[in-house]
Amino acid sequence: MAKWRIPGLAARPRFTSRATVLVLVLCSLVAILAYPTRQYIAQRGEIAAQRAKAEHARQQVDELRREKARWQDPEYVKAQARQRLHYALPGETPFVSVDPQPSPGAKPSSTDAAQAGRPKALRPWYATLWDSVDAADAALPAPPAAP
Repeated sequence: MAKWRIPGLAARPRFTSRATVLVLVLCSLVAILAYPTRQYIAQRGEIAAQRAKAEHARQQVDELRREKARWQDPEYVKAQARQRLHYALPGETPFVSVDPQPSPGAKPSSTDAAQAGRPKALRPWYATLWDSVDAADAALPAPPAAP
């Protein structure tokens, strides 16, 4: 089919100047609003994280208040003294049972015969310190003799 043209009228361009201006305005708006939108979303995430952190802190405060209230009770204090510090009331005979068999993972100390069956964690700190000094001294080679 032949296209009919009206003489004196030019062919219409595909994009008019109005459409071009509209596209440019829309692209400008998207470019202008992209950064604030990204910031807004990031700040909402930070606010949510801070709220969760505040709720966790509030729960810890409530727990510590309950613990403080427990420590105000004299019976609780007595029970804790007995359990943690091995205290006893007058007339009672306190005792602590010790397992005579060492745990299978415990290594006996080679320098102290009295503590041979005790695990390293149960030894006093100064015995561990002295063992480390001995081990460090044994690791160093002897200095050569001067002529």
